[in-house]
Amino acid sequence: MAMGFRALPLTFLAHALAIAGAVMVLVWVLYYRGGMAWEAANKNLIFNLHPFLMLVGLIIIGGEAIMSYKSLPLKKEVKKVVHLVLHAIAIILGCVGIAAAFKNHNESNIANLYSLHSWLGITIISLYGIQWIYGFLVFFYPKGSPTLRSECLPWHVLFGILVYILAVGNAALGFLEKLTFLESSGIAKYGPEALLVNFTAVVTVLYGAFVILSVLGQAPVEDDDSYSAI
Repeated sequence: MAMGFRALPLTFLAHALAIAGAVMVLVWVLYYRGGMAWEAANKNLIFNLHPFLMLVGLIIIGGEAIMSYKSLPLKKEVKKVVHLVLHAIAIILGCVGIAAAFKNHNESNIANLYSLHSWLGITIISLYGIQWIYGFLVFFYPKGSPTLRSECLPWHVLFGILVYILAVGNAALGFLEKLTFLESSGIAKYGPEALLVNFTAVVTVLYGAFVILSVLGQAPVEDDDSYSAI
């Protein structure tokens, strides 16, 4: 399924975008939104955990897990463990991020699951978890036969890409939703905070695009069978 370009240079660009996105969301929640906390009188501090954990966890660490097969100069079995562990961390952080949104809503008397962003979010984290369990059982332990793994692999990769694309799209939708609320409550539409949120969403989409491109690119010569022999 590799196309005629090398994946490794694309992963370098993706890593740079990941750092930029993490810094930008930190600046937003710490400088403009007042910080993050699990327990606080100001319930907005609880919500601030949500964009940070979803971006850093589900999007950035999830993307790094996807790219690990095309960027790490390690043996196949080691990369398989890295891939599995990074996705597990992404799911855990994503679940905590979603819990923070529910906690904020419940303690602020705000309805839950009323928006398209929230509906997609619950669906995506559920699909992400199913994908992880499926991958663990078929490719890691107890591990299917070589024939089963070979047959399942294209579907595992395809389903993973689709779920990740949905996650990136929903993250952008979440930034838009939050910014719309903030603008309706008084922040300037062309002010520095609004521009920061919009550019963070753009960086998120670009990062996701480079992650997907890296999957479609060619692995280093010594690792060309990284996926086929998973």
